Amino acid sequence: MHFKYICSDCGHEIVTDSVVYQCPVCAGKNPGNTFPQGNLIVEYDPDELRLAAAKPDVSFFDFFPYTVPTPEVYPVGSTPIIRPKRIAERYGFANLMCKMDSALPSGSFKDRASQLVAAQAIAHHENRIALASTGNAGAAMSCAGAAYGLDIILFVPETAPVNKLMQSVLYGATVVPVHGTYDDAFALSIEYTRHFGGINRNTAYNPMTIEGKKSVSIELFTQLGRKVPDVVYVPVGDGCIIAGVYKGFHDLLRAGAISKVPHLVCCQSDRSDAISRAFNAGNFSNLEHADTRADSISVESPANGRMAVRCIRESDGWTSIVSDSQIFAAQLELAHDSGIFVEPAAACAYAGFLADRDHLAAKLGHDASVCLLLTGIGFKDMAAFNGEVSIPPAIPNSVQAMIDRFSTK
Repeated sequence: MHFKYICSDCGHEIVTDSVVYQCPVCAGKNPGNTFPQGNLIVEYDPDELRLAAAKPDVSFFDFFPYTVPTPEVYPVGSTPIIRPKRIAERYGFANLMCKMDSALPSGSFKDRASQLVAAQAIAHHENRIALASTGNAGAAMSCAGAAYGLDIILFVPETAPVNKLMQSVLYGATVVPVHGTYDDAFALSIEYTRHFGGINRNTAYNPMTIEGKKSVSIELFTQLGRKVPDVVYVPVGDGCIIAGVYKGFHDLLRAGAISKVPHLVCCQSDRSDAISRAFNAGNFSNLEHADTRADSISVESPANGRMAVRCIRESDGWTSIVSDSQIFAAQLELAHDSGIFVEPAAACAYAGFLADRDHLAAKLGHDASVCLLLTGIGFKDMAAFNGEVSIPPAIPNSVQAMIDRFSTK
């Protein structure tokens, strides 16, 4: 599909077949203590969008700027929708659904962005992709690299979670730990691309990361019989996922396939709430420190914060800020009462819904179609349960010990 780039901040347009990362006008306006500027939006001709949406067997591939070759080698998409009956009845929302992107190949939503970046690299005859990550994005890109035979160069802060980094090592990526922060790893990954070429996959920096993430919205549209939910609860850190969710619905709106974009709810920990603060108070300053236990959404300077605020506002959305204890309780409740096991960052969407449900009922009613976007599988971060959940002690190997164990005292 033909496309052009538009700066989310100044509206500057770029028409080119070359790889472009940021707006040349706004990218130089970043003082370092506020949300970055200059991220680009991929935009299509409305007539092409309408033709894509009119296909009886439409899929998100029809809305992509690059052809995804042999998608069966890295099968992103078709993640299930679970209707959690027990918790839906408990809280009085009969049309509650969970979009299980924890079922993607590497176990996280980041596979959606990595699929399109891999397609971008292949289209431009590049075999090397560099990025910085603390876990999920690196694992997803490494998974795609293994599937397509691409070289992945992954810069990580030395304090990144070991379990997530081991995924990337097992997929065959070149992992480069850095003495410093994620921002330091990010800067080195940019310099790597400048010195050695290839494609840079850094979130928001490469506009195809946001564009790839929009596939979840178009997939929901097809799974729900060419309909969309009334509201979607999204866990938010750097702002790229919620911008991608908005972009997919916005493309469907421009195509005439839906009449309005669902309300998007930005769910954040109160220990990493930069985007919520910016939305509610207009303050785009970086946080001094973010330390939520939901590490995937722990962000001090949101890479796509400005665009995310715009997307929340344009969807007539709002924010739901929760504590880490609420996130952990939501994670346990999802597992115990619905059989859904997700990492803390994904559980933030459910925690946000629980905290917001009275407001939601007043605004849209209990019959509203509610989607929780669950972005990562629980096995990603088993350390979150240290000191909180334990295995019961063993009993002797005897019938009497078994009887004693289950007898009422």
